[in-house]
Order: sequence, then structure tokens, then C-alpha cells
Amino acid sequence: MSPGHLDLEARAHSEHAQELRLWLRLLACSQFIEKRVRTGLREQFGTTLPRFDLMAQLERHPEGLKMKELSHRLMVTGGNVTGITDQLVAEGLVERTGVEGDRRVFRVRLTARGRTLFTEMARQHEDWIVQAFEGLSARELDQLHRLLGKVKQHQLDLNRRLDANAE
Repeated sequence: MSPGHLDLEARAHSEHAQELRLWLRLLACSQFIEKRVRTGLREQFGTTLPRFDLMAQLERHPEGLKMKELSHRLMVTGGNVTGITDQLVAEGLVERTGVEGDRRVFRVRLTARGRTLFTEMARQHEDWIVQAFEGLSARELDQLHRLLGKVKQHQLDLNRRLDANAE
């Protein structure tokens, strides 16, 4: 852990210090794992995490997705999706096809070459994630998964209540 993360954890001192330290620990773990994935994608495949994420969405939808659907699924602007898609089209990894009845809308899907490359990247991505959790036993992995599931469910419940109150 970098000194900065330890300092943030150590400085968490309030009546909710344990919760703050846990939040900072979750952030640090997430950042370390993401850095490993980003570095691996760049070094082994000459690509970026946003490109990988876009290809992952397309892999799940062999029929392709409209640009607006991609933007929504990736939670980024249409301009970001267009830029990444343009690059992947130029490299022959994805293709754009028109949508019948609307000349302004395009469907994007992986090419055969893109699917082959994505399969290789996805295997390596899975290995990096498995390595990230190698220090835990199967029992600890199950326990962590269950506990984080409870945190996630609580957040979903809170968001529903906030959304209901906002209406």
C-alpha cells in the first residue's frame, strides 16, 4: 500500500473511524487492482481499459449494440464511445452498420478478429483478477463476497429511498 493510502487510513479518526478506514481500504484495493489491469492491458495488448470495457459489452451482445446503448452501458458520453469506436473500427476490431429506418443510428459489433483478440484479453484479465485475490482462502473469498453483497444491497436500498424522496 502506498504511504498516501496508509496516511488516509490512519487519519480516519471520528466516531465512525472504522467505517472510514474500511472505505479507504476498499478504495485502495480497487485502485491497486485496476492499476494492475490497466498496466497489463497496455503492456500485453497495447490497449486501454475503456477499449477493453467497450469490447466486453460487445462480446456480451453478438448482434451488436447501438452507440447510445453502448454509451449508457459504459456510463460515458456519446463522444467518448465514438472516439473509442473509431479507433477500434480503424484497427478492424469492430464494425459499424447502419440501422434500417434511421440513417443517424449505427449498430456496433465485434469483428471475428475483434472477438478472437477479446477472448485472449478476457482470459488474461481473469488471471489478473484471480491473482489479486490469491492471498485469500476459498472460505475468506466467500465471506468477503457475502459481506460486500450486504453492503451493495444496503446501498441499493438507500438509493431507492433517495430516488423515491426526490420524486
